Amino acid sequence: MTTSSTPSQEIAEEDFLRLDRQICFSLHAASRAFNSVYRVALKDLGITYPQYLVMLVLWEQGELPVKKLGERLRLDSGTLSPLLKRLEAAGLVRRERSARDERSVEVRLTEQGTALRERALAVPRRIAAATTLDIEEIRDLRDRLNRLTAALDETAWEKPA
Repeated sequence: MTTSSTPSQEIAEEDFLRLDRQICFSLHAASRAFNSVYRVALKDLGITYPQYLVMLVLWEQGELPVKKLGERLRLDSGTLSPLLKRLEAAGLVRRERSARDERSVEVRLTEQGTALRERALAVPRRIAAATTLDIEEIRDLRDRLNRLTAALDETAWEKPA
């Protein structure tokens, strides 16, 4: 005896392929919306959203080898190097060969980069206000996204090199 699906099952299965049912698209759309909001929030600081992420790590860590910075941001060197070059040209960071290991390049904040942190303190509040979520909802969403990322990292079919 063969099993066949009913028309209602076929429709339900087809619904799985609707764009608005895809979690990946919801995340993509939210990411693009966040980028737009960040573009406005960061305009006065003179940096882009990817540059802001670099600065966040450096404000937190002080100085880091380029390799560690890339790992923390999940960026390859081909993407990270131009970001660092623009931040260096803007006088916000400095790249120098490590005294301990000549193969390694360290990234550190300049005085101007350190001073920018004070002006950046308003950015998270502006972004939070734009979401219309309360602080608990924001924390819950962040925690869920972190768990999702960890689960996907664990089950990724292709592990990054």
